[in-house]
Amino acid sequence: MKRLIVNIAAILLVLPGLLVGAFFLTSIGRGQSPEPAKPLQTEPRRLVKSTILIIDRVGKPNSDEAVLSAAAANLALSNEAVWTFGAKEQHGWYLYAPLIGRMLGTEDGPATKGFALALARWQQTAGFNPTGVLDEDSLNAMVGKWQAARIKNRDVAPAEQLITVSVTEFYDPERLEELRQVEKTTYTAYQRMLAAALKDPSLRLVQTSDGKLAGTEKYLKIISAFRSREYQEKLRRQSPSAGRAGLAVNSPHFTGRALDLYVGGDPVDTKDANRAFQIRTPVYQWLVRNAERFGFRPYFYEPWHWEYVGDESKQQ
Repeated sequence: MKRLIVNIAAILLVLPGLLVGAFFLTSIGRGQSPEPAKPLQTEPRRLVKSTILIIDRVGKPNSDEAVLSAAAANLALSNEAVWTFGAKEQHGWYLYAPLIGRMLGTEDGPATKGFALALARWQQTAGFNPTGVLDEDSLNAMVGKWQAARIKNRDVAPAEQLITVSVTEFYDPERLEELRQVEKTTYTAYQRMLAAALKDPSLRLVQTSDGKLAGTEKYLKIISAFRSREYQEKLRRQSPSAGRAGLAVNSPHFTGRALDLYVGGDPVDTKDANRAFQIRTPVYQWLVRNAERFGFRPYFYEPWHWEYVGDESKQQ
């Protein structure tokens, strides 16, 4: 289902001057959350990929020129690579740069030599040619890892495993009681994660005198948690044109262990411009760095969507 239309061999000829270009491109798309998918499929006709290896067998750079060329290629691909997910055309992978950086263990941006070298070392470990260029195979592998780490058993949570949370902990102060249920262990983990976030002064979260999230603070409040099959079907009927790229038929929200959290912007809008804003907020970047410690894994396509896998996270 996926194809990249950028000829990487040609991109590698671009002057390193491209590195001063803007990193974020806010191209606008439209859609609801695609269903959790299998790793992106590669079409039979494969485009020419970079064959320049920028590190040797022990992970040392081969040449500064090769690393600069890889960085230039990544700058172009981060904005221009065209691929498909959930039947929706994607433009570039810049929206997933924080998650990619987390996987690579680097805070360097895609247009840098540091990112290219970190990627090359990851590629070498993953069994790919260490070109330092985020091509279709590498992107496909990353998406596969993110998706594989999500909730696997999506059976509806039994009533005894759910608790009803105070409306003050939800983004919508008028959310109905039946829509404020969360699976018990997930809620405990969320509280632990929230407590850690409140202790981080860089997030500047407004809190009460006893260290709780203030009612006026919106960041990290729950937008949506448990959904029954009936409620999910109702949402689908309200969006009949959503199709496969719409509300999931087999939603992780059935488990009560999937939390949509407010990370900025329009809470659950998948327009590229909105997601581009969300991935730059300190709260989202904090979640990328820290959520796994509390058992939460992301749905890469939606910056607001986090799933509690608990002990499963130690086995990924």
